[in-house]
Amino acid sequence: MRNLKLLRTLEFRDIQAPGKPQCFSLRTEQGTVLIGSEHGLIEVDPVTREVKNEIHLKAEGFLPEDGSGCIVGIQDLLDQESVCVATGSGDVILCNLTTHQLECVGSVASGISVMSWSPDQELVLLATGEQTLIMMTKDFEPIMEQQIHQDDFGESKFITVGWGKKETQFHGSEGRQAAFQMQTYESALPWDDHRPRVTWRGDGQFFAVSVVCPETGARKVRVWNREFALQSTSEPVAGLGPALAWKPSGSLIASTQDKPNQQDVVFFEKNGLLHGQFTLPFLKDEVKVNELLWNADSTVLAVWLEDLQREENSTLKTHVQLWTVGNYHWYLKQSLPFSTHGKSKIMSLLWDPVTPYRLHVLCQGWHYLCYDWHWTTDRSLGDNPSDLSNVAVIDGSKVLVTVFRQTVVPPPMCTYQLLLPHPVNQVTFSTHPEKSNDLAVLDASNQISVYKCGDGPSADPTVKLGAVGGNGFKVPLRTPHLEKRYRIQFENSEEEAVNPLKLGLLTWVEEDIFLAVSHSQSSQQSVIHRLTTAPSEVDEEQGQLSVSSSVMVDGVIISVCCSSKTKSVALQLADGQILKYLWESSSVAVEPWKNTDGVPVRFLYPCTQIEVAMIGGEDCVLGLTERCRFFINDTEVASNVTSFAVYDEFLLLTTHSHTCQCFSLRDASFKTLQAALSNSQVSNGENLRKVERGSRIVTVVPQDTKLILQMPRGNLEVVHHRALVLAQIRKWLDKLMFKEAFECMRKLRINLNLIHDHNPKAFLENVETFIRQIDSVNHINLFFTELKEEDVTKTMYPPPVTNSVQPSRDPEGKKLDLVCDAMRAAMENINPHRYFLSILTSHVKKTTPELEIVLQKVHELQGTAPSVPEVVSAEEALKYLLLLVDVNELYDHSLGTYDFDLVLMVAEKSQKDPKEYLPFLNTLKKMETNYQRFTIDKYLKRYEKAIGHLSKCGPEYFPECLNLIRDKSLYNEALKLYPPNSQQYKDIGIAYGEHLMQEHLYEPAGLVFARCGAHEKALSAFLTCGSWQQALCMAAQLSLTRDQLAGLSRTLAGKLVEQRKHSDAAVVLEQYAQDYEEAVILLLEGAAWEEALRLIYKYNRLDIIETNVKPSILEAQKNYMAFLDSQAATFSRHKQRLLVVRELKEQAQQANLDDEVPHAQESDLFSETSSVVSGSEMSGRYSHSNSRISARSSKNRRKAERKKHSLKEGSPLEDLALLEALSEVVQSTEKLKDEVYHILKVLFLFEFDEQGRELQKAFENTLQLMERSLPEIWTLTYQQNPATPVLGPHSTANSIMASYQQQKTSVPVLDAELFIPPKINKRTQWKLSLLE
Repeated sequence: MRNLKLLRTLEFRDIQAPGKPQCFSLRTEQGTVLIGSEHGLIEVDPVTREVKNEIHLKAEGFLPEDGSGCIVGIQDLLDQESVCVATGSGDVILCNLTTHQLECVGSVASGISVMSWSPDQELVLLATGEQTLIMMTKDFEPIMEQQIHQDDFGESKFITVGWGKKETQFHGSEGRQAAFQMQTYESALPWDDHRPRVTWRGDGQFFAVSVVCPETGARKVRVWNREFALQSTSEPVAGLGPALAWKPSGSLIASTQDKPNQQDVVFFEKNGLLHGQFTLPFLKDEVKVNELLWNADSTVLAVWLEDLQREENSTLKTHVQLWTVGNYHWYLKQSLPFSTHGKSKIMSLLWDPVTPYRLHVLCQGWHYLCYDWHWTTDRSLGDNPSDLSNVAVIDGSKVLVTVFRQTVVPPPMCTYQLLLPHPVNQVTFSTHPEKSNDLAVLDASNQISVYKCGDGPSADPTVKLGAVGGNGFKVPLRTPHLEKRYRIQFENSEEEAVNPLKLGLLTWVEEDIFLAVSHSQSSQQSVIHRLTTAPSEVDEEQGQLSVSSSVMVDGVIISVCCSSKTKSVALQLADGQILKYLWESSSVAVEPWKNTDGVPVRFLYPCTQIEVAMIGGEDCVLGLTERCRFFINDTEVASNVTSFAVYDEFLLLTTHSHTCQCFSLRDASFKTLQAALSNSQVSNGENLRKVERGSRIVTVVPQDTKLILQMPRGNLEVVHHRALVLAQIRKWLDKLMFKEAFECMRKLRINLNLIHDHNPKAFLENVETFIRQIDSVNHINLFFTELKEEDVTKTMYPPPVTNSVQPSRDPEGKKLDLVCDAMRAAMENINPHRYFLSILTSHVKKTTPELEIVLQKVHELQGTAPSVPEVVSAEEALKYLLLLVDVNELYDHSLGTYDFDLVLMVAEKSQKDPKEYLPFLNTLKKMETNYQRFTIDKYLKRYEKAIGHLSKCGPEYFPECLNLIRDKSLYNEALKLYPPNSQQYKDIGIAYGEHLMQEHLYEPAGLVFARCGAHEKALSAFLTCGSWQQALCMAAQLSLTRDQLAGLSRTLAGKLVEQRKHSDAAVVLEQYAQDYEEAVILLLEGAAWEEALRLIYKYNRLDIIETNVKPSILEAQKNYMAFLDSQAATFSRHKQRLLVVRELKEQAQQANLDDEVPHAQESDLFSETSSVVSGSEMSGRYSHSNSRISARSSKNRRKAERKKHSLKEGSPLEDLALLEALSEVVQSTEKLKDEVYHILKVLFLFEFDEQGRELQKAFENTLQLMERSLPEIWTLTYQQNPATPVLGPHSTANSIMASYQQQKTSVPVLDAELFIPPKINKRTQWKLSLLE
């Protein structure tokens, strides 16, 4: 749905040269034009408008002096740096334009009518006057000569297998005699010049020749291959014209055919058969087709026509028409009318071989024209809902308009057509925001027809409905009406005849103001005109457009863009420079377009499509080149963009990777947009969607979610881009337009949780509005069923980054419960009968489904008569409920209500067998109420409720209750059901205590027994757990004898000694067994020296001091000395080894700088199958793999943990094992301080000063050794966090490599605490100053 828009026009008038131009050719590398006349050859530069070279062939004798000479062909030869010229008299001349040297490389006596070079310039074909074809190499060595007329069909002759004869075939209405009629051949057309035409296929493998057959007088097309072998001859075609053009892509050969009532452009295949056609918009014998020309990429077919003289004194014209095809329909996109007399008569046409949409025209009066077109989509530019999203397609004298807001009609069909009196060249829509559906049409006669939507005549004859309406259908569409046609008056009417496309880039900026651009004829300048409507009578058919102001611009303007929001007009020059046209100011002027930094904006390459958009509050110019480079201001942000469109706050792009991307421009900074576009991996799924290969954006429907794409063949596809959809839904929700949002979300499968999660506070405040707008029970139920606890604005549909923070959900209540309760309250308030099913759904969807309430409500329905018409029957309600809840679950819940009518109602709807549930229900009905409920609760496994009901049944049921309590461990719940002084309470308590004893929870068991009065069991429990105070309390309550108490005390003391509680054991023996001697011995074992002395002096047994105390003290001193020596030796040995290991690691790092062997498993988070190699990969002596271990048991895992930190030399992580061992040594020594202080005191007391000093000195030395070594062992390097990031904005290659190497040998995260040095508390007082 694209049109060809004129980009620029280049003119070179009145070229100073003798004679009349006959033909021309292009020198693409030099950018010059070679023109041949009866005098010779000239080379002109159309840009600088100067003649660069003149070759006088007449003076050299190659052309006759009388001026009757004719040049039939000119070809620039790139590899020979010469130009080949063929004259009608038969000479083939090589002209060197640098040295002006001429060389006749061949001559044909009978003359030459055509010279045609192959596209690769390897072969040249000459058609001679003797009706022969001569093929030569590029060095003009003849290859072969053949007759131009051949009797044979060619090598591709069709094979007849003899299935039936022509006489036996069915001939339709013509009858059998048609089989015996002789074929008659029509002669060539009256205006045919009978000259041969030659055209090559784009790859140079074949060429076609159109000639008039001397036998039949009709034209035929023959196809030859590169080896000059005839391939095929065309089927007889009546009225075949001389024009011939082979499509460069190779599929079709175009020619013309006169039919009885029309003139067609027809297409041949390579085998000579016809394949399609289209009709030219002229009557029969009204025009003749001089030439057909395909452009370089085979997308545009130029048709050069000339009017035939039908009446005397009639004005004849020449037409150049540009046709394109889409969806198998041929569109006339541009029509250029030229005069057939005087200077403006066309002599020759050429498409540029390099620039596909550049057409070169040479007129008789030495007037050269060059037109550049590009593809554009003409669409309405409004952003509000009144804009109908119109797209206009030019098709000859019709404009096909499709209204995408209401209908998506595939081309070539349309919503309606505008019928114009002349072929249309340009369409523009109004940029006024409220009148964006109005459009203006510029036709080939330079008239502007203005069509407006709104109040007008009911039936406009120039507006015809397309693919809508008809057959009695009413069209809810307001078509536009023709407001007026305006004529643009030129100061010089001759200019219009010489250049039919004088005005280009028409832009409608205000109600009565148009902008248009014309190009200077003599310099590289452009003029931008401001056209205003001249005052005229309302009823006048034709108005006038006058030029109110014109501004000359240095440079060629190639595009004009007007912003519908800001009314800024941007002009782009051919060099990429962007200018701002100040059309609203009193003194109309042009100034450079500047960015926020004040720097003039300039595209690196000229763009064929530009738009003005607001990015972050700043007007920016967006541009797209033919080569898919996309610019924002002067920065190239992407190089794979195939089309783009700016809509409201969004920028939409299609790319070569077959994706459509959507970016929000609101509050977006230029840098963030550039980063998002340049990033090939677009992260957010909302912004990116896959599209069909080759898709291009046609338009976006404003205030809707539709994005229209066109495929390469021409068919349309409507997509709802997720970003557009969500943005529109958010707008609707902000405006509380819940119905529109809901319908869109339901249709496009957007999760309905967004209605609440977008703004929970606003939704909960407007729940009643939501229900009234939705107004459908089914839709409300659908909303309920999709509800979930997840916040979709944080998971599925995160809001744009620039948006403000969304209102957070109330943390006190759960979302499901809040929404269900709020909606249920609103529905009950509006109409509880109508919304009954939705109310049931709100109960079921809560976090804990309230099925009992639901069943009760359904049961209530059963008894009530349907007095209200909207009320739902119990049958319907239950049937609906079974869709939401599993029937077995519902049956259980109905049973749990103890209502048998309800149970029967549900059971009837289930698949249960009545033989199963009826006997069960009958049995229940016969039971006493509490026991019945106990049985039901037990069946439903609601054991807490079951024992509650059973406890009310009487004491005879207590054994059953106790058994259930034991089976289900419901002791705590059961104890609450009976008074504490009852026998049942005691029985349950004893059972509970026994249960705790089995669980090895002896102390809680003892407490439970004690509370129930079971003192013996309590004593046993306390004895087992070693709670000696409680045990003795129980013994007192049991009134034990003195001997029994002593025995109990000794048993207790034994258990306490096992638990290394010597002081407690001594207290028990002394106070309850009266055995102070044994108590003293236990205290000496436990190193409680002072407590032992207290008892000795209490009982006046000083002899024990000599016999027991002093030997124990000396023995303890020796043990401490030995332990300290061992600790100091171990510490020193580990420290030395640690230093060695670290040195080995550093050496290995230097040696293996590039080695990337992975480390040991850092934790169980990593794969158990990886190899353990690390630490001493440096030493190279040890490696170990657990690749065979697939899953470890807990035992194996503990074993592996022990192995991981092995002190074995060369083992992995040996340094960590050493650090761990050193830390343990330091901590165990630190813990000795209190014990050493106490023994030092008693050593001094008993005059063992020497031993005391020795121990004090040894302990001090050990502590000092450790304090000195701490900084050496736990260095700063090894205390740093091993997980330091290695990358960042300030990283260099060297720093990254160094960090990486450090990380290779760094510690696992779980072992990081080993790098924290142990603390030695210097404040702890342990020294005895008396011993110094």
